[in-house]
Amino acid sequence: MNEAIRPGSDHPLQAQEGPELSVIVPTFNERDNVTVLYRRLEATLVNVAWEVVFVDDNSPDGTWDVVRALAQRDSRVRCVRRIGRRGLSGACIEGILASSAPYVAVIDADLQHDETQLPKMLLLLASDQAELVVGSRYIEGYKSEGFNKQRAGASALATEVARKMLRVEIADPMSGFFMIRRDRFEQLAPKLSVHGFKILLDVVATAHGGLRAVEIPYTFGARQHGESKLDSMVALDFLGLVLAKLTNDIVSLRFILFAMVGGIGLVVHLATLFIALQLFKAPFAEAQAAGAIVAMTSNFILNNFLTYRDQRLKGFALLRGLIAFYIVCSVGLLANVGVAFSVYDQEPIWWLAGMAGALMGVVWNYAMSGLFVWRKK
Repeated sequence: MNEAIRPGSDHPLQAQEGPELSVIVPTFNERDNVTVLYRRLEATLVNVAWEVVFVDDNSPDGTWDVVRALAQRDSRVRCVRRIGRRGLSGACIEGILASSAPYVAVIDADLQHDETQLPKMLLLLASDQAELVVGSRYIEGYKSEGFNKQRAGASALATEVARKMLRVEIADPMSGFFMIRRDRFEQLAPKLSVHGFKILLDVVATAHGGLRAVEIPYTFGARQHGESKLDSMVALDFLGLVLAKLTNDIVSLRFILFAMVGGIGLVVHLATLFIALQLFKAPFAEAQAAGAIVAMTSNFILNNFLTYRDQRLKGFALLRGLIAFYIVCSVGLLANVGVAFSVYDQEPIWWLAGMAGALMGVVWNYAMSGLFVWRKK
């Protein structure tokens, strides 16, 4: 007969010690690298109770399937498969919050970060010498085997901008290789952005100098398989994150990107209006309508490609989303004009009324687009 185990039973449940270190690995199309990285972690962390959490953005190459095969053989391996969401920062946040160790490390799956530094980083945290340890490219002792000059130059420029504009004190806030105390991360997590690629910069900027940080050099290796996920859009992600932090997170990174696309749309509108009036000699009403349609179409394409790339619409959903975007922006135009006239009646300053109307239009379009166009599934 089966008996329930009660307090005071002669057969108490055996408590098992959890991991001391959780290694978070965001992945997208890295099936050829994850097994190699797992073996390297196994060899490096022989004296550490550890787990590795691979957070995969539903890779078309089936990276998640390879990770699950590893997890079947080793319970220290876990897989978080995200569907309908993209982005390194969001993956890192979800992975850290899904982990269980008091210390968490973030490392890329491309094998370019030096996993042999993890024990040293852990020792610095466990001995309370630091709350954050960063693998830095800008201190003595750093070596690079796979960082091309163009990417190195862009990273150095972004680092300088971040340090000056956000008053970040560490030498390499753009690093993707770091370890942090879990309790400190949990305090900051509600204010972090799930969009973009620079999670460490977000963490440090959000902490406002409140994290005791130590930087250590490491060897940046050459990528062995796959391609870099960093494209030209990362620059806009970075700019959006800097602006968001400068506003003390009053506005989100996504809203800033949406507004930037709106600014581009204004230029497109004016250019189309000029061409229709000057080249095609169209009446103003028709030219204005053409400008509005072309601008809305370009805004939709750019927002789908950039602002909402983690929820990018494809196939029939793309056409349906475009129609919904036209409707949303048409109502937004009415809100724009209504607010502008209201402000002008109170204070007949044309530019103030125009700005108020434009701001109302952007806020309306952003809010309604999130509800009806790029809805989270």
